[in-house]
Amino acid sequence: MNTQFIMDYLSALSMHNNREWYHANKEDFKKANAEFEVLLQRLILEIGKFDSSILYHNPKDLTFKLVRDTRFSHDKSPYNPAFRAHISAKGKLPVPVGYYLMIKLDNQSFLGGGLFADMFKDATTMVRDYIALNGEEWEKLIHEPAFERNFTVKGTALKNVPAGYEKEHPQAKYLKCKSWYLEYSLKDEDLKDAEAFVTKAAELFRMMKPFNDYLNKALAGFQMPTR
Repeated sequence: MNTQFIMDYLSALSMHNNREWYHANKEDFKKANAEFEVLLQRLILEIGKFDSSILYHNPKDLTFKLVRDTRFSHDKSPYNPAFRAHISAKGKLPVPVGYYLMIKLDNQSFLGGGLFADMFKDATTMVRDYIALNGEEWEKLIHEPAFERNFTVKGTALKNVPAGYEKEHPQAKYLKCKSWYLEYSLKDEDLKDAEAFVTKAAELFRMMKPFNDYLNKALAGFQMPTR
């Protein structure tokens, strides 16, 4: 579980973000990716102590590719120098929500939870409806002291409360949202000791679990759109 090799590879890729370098150094990518999968396996085992729904996933099925879609971007760099994974009951699908990890240089790594995808209108409606009916549970959850010390609910939001909901609803701020997620920022030095990082990450994910559980209750029955 060599997190330093992962960081070293990402550093090199950041400096040489082109297809020629990537293919010339494919073996280094394979080694860094293998180390990331070992890290994920350790995380799965630790998360499994409080959430058994994720225990039987293969780490390689939870990761995202480094290749970027540059069709609509001014930045034409072909690769995103980051190792990313989403660990949930159904793997890396955005629903049900689970535990997200991104490792990226320059203190851009983070642990995440909740619903990041705001393009699924049905999912957004389901969560809004649930918050509207279960506002007290929501408030108790997000103001739990340990949660509040570590997390702030984020998400893309509308300017106004959408039609169909009370403008003066106690949770109006959250009814405006189209996504509801958490991010816990990590410094590069947090990743140097792999074992310590796994312990810290698992504990933070444990604190995120009630938030994820709430959203997953709201999203019960959601079907991913078919292409």
